[in-house]
Amino acid sequence: MNKVERPKIIFLMGPTASGKTALAIQMAQQHNCELISVDSALIYRQMDIGTAKPTAEELAQAPHRLIDILDPSESYSAADFRRDALEQIEQIVAHGKTPLLVGGTMMYFKALLDGLSPLPAADETIRAQILTEAESLGWETLHRQLCEVDPVAGERIHQNDPQRLSRALEVFRITGKTITELTQIKSAELPYDVIQFAIAPSDRKVLHGLIAKRFLLMLDQGFINEVAQLKARGDLHLDMPSMRCVGYRQCWEYLDNEVDHATMVEKATAATRQLAKRQLTWLRSWPDLQWLESGDEMNLVTLMRQCC
Repeated sequence: MNKVERPKIIFLMGPTASGKTALAIQMAQQHNCELISVDSALIYRQMDIGTAKPTAEELAQAPHRLIDILDPSESYSAADFRRDALEQIEQIVAHGKTPLLVGGTMMYFKALLDGLSPLPAADETIRAQILTEAESLGWETLHRQLCEVDPVAGERIHQNDPQRLSRALEVFRITGKTITELTQIKSAELPYDVIQFAIAPSDRKVLHGLIAKRFLLMLDQGFINEVAQLKARGDLHLDMPSMRCVGYRQCWEYLDNEVDHATMVEKATAATRQLAKRQLTWLRSWPDLQWLESGDEMNLVTLMRQCC
């Protein structure tokens, strides 16, 4: 008996400024694909220029799902993304089309592919209780408590690591189950055949040049004014996930007169290069990945050949 063929989904990953969006739009126009954004910055409304969000013209050519779904004052987790992405994938497949997931937030891709442990959200009341106990009894005593309920975590987490020690105790107090037990539970396997691509220039200097050029273009497009408008709202601050997106913090500091314009450009570009480095580090250890060279005219042909 032949194995039932599962629907295909396509991952198109890569570092920032590598040309993912342009290639994904080409694929959507040439093939029966619909795009899902996998980007922790593009989820935010009012953050268009600094996130290199597809333009209105590009979105008209190839709509992207999971763009502009949150206000910058809100938070969004990898678990939130997995839930929403699975819903969008199911809708696209039901319409007889192929989901193409494009972006650079590797944690989101990993959460979707490998699943997540069902760890509870932080409970500030319990965290405060643990901190109070630590100040009174000492972290060594709390470490002994952890060893009693979860010897595996107690062996793995040092008593001088208060953050991880506190989290392990917090999980046990919230759920009644150990963090070791919960991290062994994963989400159900994806019921799809996943074809995975990564796009990047083979020469790191080329990528750095693309990053610098794109940031200067963002400035020409009005990025500073975009950040000024966000800053003027009064309900945002630099510790929020949205304002930790590369470029926004540096521009905010410039508007606060903490750095001059040249320093802002230098720091924002350097932060973007660091982001690209982290993205590439993820991708180099990623299994079952097919690499594409940025700017190669055969990329679309390669995608079509593999996916159609």
